Amino acid sequence: MIGAGAIGLGTAWHLSQQGHDVSLYDPRLNKPVHREGSANDLSGTSASLGVLMGHVFRRSSGRGWRLRRRSMELWPQWIETLQAHEPELKLHPGLLQIAEDERTAERMESLAAQRVDLGLHMVSNADLAAIWPTASHGGLHSRHDGRVDPLLLQLALRQALAVQSVALNATAVVRLERNDNHWRVHRTDGDSSVHDLVVLSTALCSDALLEPLGHARPMTPVLGQALSLQLTTDPTAWSNWPSVLVDQGFNLIPTAPGQLLLGATVEPGDRASEDPLTLMRSLNERAPEWLSSATVVGHWSGLRARPVDRPAPLLEELEPGLILASGHYRNGVLLTPGTAEWVAAAVQQA
Repeated sequence: MIGAGAIGLGTAWHLSQQGHDVSLYDPRLNKPVHREGSANDLSGTSASLGVLMGHVFRRSSGRGWRLRRRSMELWPQWIETLQAHEPELKLHPGLLQIAEDERTAERMESLAAQRVDLGLHMVSNADLAAIWPTASHGGLHSRHDGRVDPLLLQLALRQALAVQSVALNATAVVRLERNDNHWRVHRTDGDSSVHDLVVLSTALCSDALLEPLGHARPMTPVLGQALSLQLTTDPTAWSNWPSVLVDQGFNLIPTAPGQLLLGATVEPGDRASEDPLTLMRSLNERAPEWLSSATVVGHWSGLRARPVDRPAPLLEELEPGLILASGHYRNGVLLTPGTAEWVAAAVQQA
């Protein structure tokens, strides 16, 4: 297994639970799991907000919907098991999407009617007034979507991997070599090892490993900025708030009295810009005053890998013994359980 974000860690853990002998390679394994307040260009899970938008997905068919629904089924089981390693890890349920206009509200109403059994229902402007007074078209509440803390998730998975004796190698892989019916994994330290099967969860680094093998799976970086805010006015207790409130694609996540996370921007490329950050703070001039006046106490950015001319994520067996599970774009944490299950099935058939 190559790659130590949520997908790589989660898949390695799941494969180990299935009885496979797993080795995990990634230089991030020797770095502490935390998010620096001013850090830029973090990759993958460390920069994520851990939002789980599964049941509010617009489509009702196809691989994307199946992965989301299956992941949401698996998350409670994963959390229960991983709490043995990190007791503070939990699912924070409840996600509220604010309708931007009448057309969006109509679409939300249709989705809520179809998925009553999954915990979706519409919320009126009157019911939103106490928490989001700028709403004018209502919102969609999902009882089971929400959030998992991505940093606690990484800690729990690392501890679980250690207990299950997964071989952790904090060295970057620079080349893959076909070796009869096996794969030789070459590392930056000059050493190499042979494996029956290789799973790549390497995001923007995937093409460098795949192109020499004749596989073109290009991905483009999309930068996202996020803020940690301290409020100077109410609300402070977050009474009746969901775990995640989404307005115009931005997520507001209460973390403590008078504190919240706000993110994330969607900026093509790998350079942060001030304009999208300003837009996120103002929400197109529709942000409540308490949000606009909040003090920034933390700021970071991270890169997501978006497949070029292919739907995200990339889940493929490229050739015998070479599996790609990467390019999850903005849904890496959400789709971790479903992806791990898919990889395990592919390994079983290999």
